[in-house]
Amino acid sequence: MPFDVGRRLAAEALGTLILVMAVIGSGIMAETLSGGNQAVALLCNTIATGAVLYVIITIFAPVSGAHFNPAVSLVMALRGGLAWRTVLLYVAVQIVGGCLGAVLAHLMFGLDLVQLGAKARHGLGQWAGELIATFGLIGTILGCIRFKPEAVAAAVGLYITSAYWFTASTSFANPAVTIARSLSDTFAGIAPADAPAFIAAELLGALAAAWLFGWLFAPEKPR
Repeated sequence: MPFDVGRRLAAEALGTLILVMAVIGSGIMAETLSGGNQAVALLCNTIATGAVLYVIITIFAPVSGAHFNPAVSLVMALRGGLAWRTVLLYVAVQIVGGCLGAVLAHLMFGLDLVQLGAKARHGLGQWAGELIATFGLIGTILGCIRFKPEAVAAAVGLYITSAYWFTASTSFANPAVTIARSLSDTFAGIAPADAPAFIAAELLGALAAAWLFGWLFAPEKPR
């Protein structure tokens, strides 16, 4: 039986909250314990993010589809799997949930609850990294939906884990997460002035992936 809109929105908000809380919280913990070793800090941040993605997709996918990402919701609407009015609601609760996740991460580590990021993340390499990261994420999701739906949680967790390391931007790949991370002056943060370009690159990557993988994975029409 399908879940009602209220429960679906709650699942999207809660899932995005947990995701951002894990991203920022693990970044704070990693930076504290790594002794200044940025590679070790990034590795710890990566493992926590990939693991939590597997968990939240597994438990929330039957309720809301486990998007936790405006780019994913946009692509699902373009494919006819989500009503446009619902997309707007999904995006709103994803952003709110993500921002609350940032606040809760700060609370746990005794930091100012409301902050603005100071870490500069800009330039062609960073923007290309976000476009490629989101392109690959959407391709991963669409490929699993087409051929192996039960593998979505594992595939997305593994893809983001790897994309942390092969993209210059460390693979935000999510406009809601980008907004939330702009509200954190920590290891995982981003300067608010740099967030719009990240979001534009993420959306462009998502649209490109929706077109290419939509064509690539389309079933052959009977002759």
